[in-house]
Amino acid sequence: MATFTTYDAVGIREQLADVIYSISPEETPFISNVGRQNVANTLFEFQTDALASVDTSNAVIEGAGATASDASQTATKRMQNYTQISRKVISVSGTEEVVNKAGRNSELSYLLAKASSELKRDMEAILTRNQAAVAGDASTARKTASLEAWLRTNTNRGTGTTDGANPTLSATTSGYPDAAATDGSADALREFTETLLKDVIQSVWTEGGDPSILMVGPTQKQKASTFAGIAAQRYMAPNEAPSSIIGAADVYVSDFGSIQIVPNRFQRDRSAFVLDPEYAAVSYLRDFEVQDLAKTGDSDKKQIIVEYGLEISNEAAHGVIADIDVTA
Repeated sequence: MATFTTYDAVGIREQLADVIYSISPEETPFISNVGRQNVANTLFEFQTDALASVDTSNAVIEGAGATASDASQTATKRMQNYTQISRKVISVSGTEEVVNKAGRNSELSYLLAKASSELKRDMEAILTRNQAAVAGDASTARKTASLEAWLRTNTNRGTGTTDGANPTLSATTSGYPDAAATDGSADALREFTETLLKDVIQSVWTEGGDPSILMVGPTQKQKASTFAGIAAQRYMAPNEAPSSIIGAADVYVSDFGSIQIVPNRFQRDRSAFVLDPEYAAVSYLRDFEVQDLAKTGDSDKKQIIVEYGLEISNEAAHGVIADIDVTA
């Protein structure tokens, strides 16, 4: 008589692990490292200022009378940005919610948690992209000006058939970024080098910034790891101490201080940001909220919604190396 085996049997229960595995990244290093604040209007405003240039001819005659005014008495600049609404909507049938499931008890709760992570990833990508502000109307969504659309002082852009060009403001020296930066054409792309990084760090420091983060995509992170400043830091400090910068992976020792190199999966790999996080914040008009949607049948519908914008409180505190070749 032949041995009865599992190949002959009917009714063996399936073996499905009671865990759901996901390796999708959830880190949002830009949002995590900059500030957070609340605003009270869809158009939120802030002011920037700067000291007058150094006057090396500042010498007066003894006993001279004071002038009525001084060239340094200039008005502050009134900057603006818009908030943007982002959301995720989920809908689960009544049957799916009550059947016995592997890996989760409630499909609704599981999908809400998943949608929350997806929404934060969307925000990270939006806030670091090259997106101009859009005022919006009844048929057009408002958009917040994102990081690349702010940076115009400390920039290093490629030259080619189409040169990389700085973004513009709605009112020349104030207002909000109404046109994003211009990406250089394919022949304007160049390799990310330590020379380019040093140029922008020096420019930020000269303007008065105190940069502490170099935020890069995955390709440029590997490039930055080969820079001489990285090797010197590892030699001087072989015992790595925990960093206060969220997501930091390496330290670059520049002539103007140590820079934490933070990789970001969601920013554009063709740009590298030199940041002083003290002068950037995500501004929330409405914080993350789960809302019940109208029930129209045998399903439950919810949405997670958030309304937010980017405040770059002084764009001269930051810099960008743009038009980087991601294949070099």
